[in-house]
Amino acid sequence: MELTKSEMEIMDVLWESGQPMSRADLLGRSEEKTWKDGSVHILLNGLLQKGAIHEAGMVKRSKTYGRVFAPSMSREEYFAQAVFSHRHKPEIVGLFEALLKRPDITREQLEQIAQLVEQRMG
Repeated sequence: MELTKSEMEIMDVLWESGQPMSRADLLGRSEEKTWKDGSVHILLNGLLQKGAIHEAGMVKRSKTYGRVFAPSMSREEYFAQAVFSHRHKPEIVGLFEALLKRPDITREQLEQIAQLVEQRMG
């Protein structure tokens, strides 16, 4: 699944909120959007079709009800999937090596990664 820049902007708002949001909520929280307010329904439908979001219920707004949406995957799951769905897939060990060379990785994060690897090896 590949998301457009506008779809990523909506996903960022959903990921950062941590809770299902209506169209009105998304419009209110989308500060640096590159799309017009009237396009939000098109973007949401595209995200639904791609499986990036799902309907998470209904919410009452004044006299009407509207759908609320939630991400179908975390930000990290999306990027992991995106890397390996690309035509030029990286070699996994080389990818991890490159990620571990990043200077912004803390010792605590390295310890968490080591624990995850230990759990996986079981």
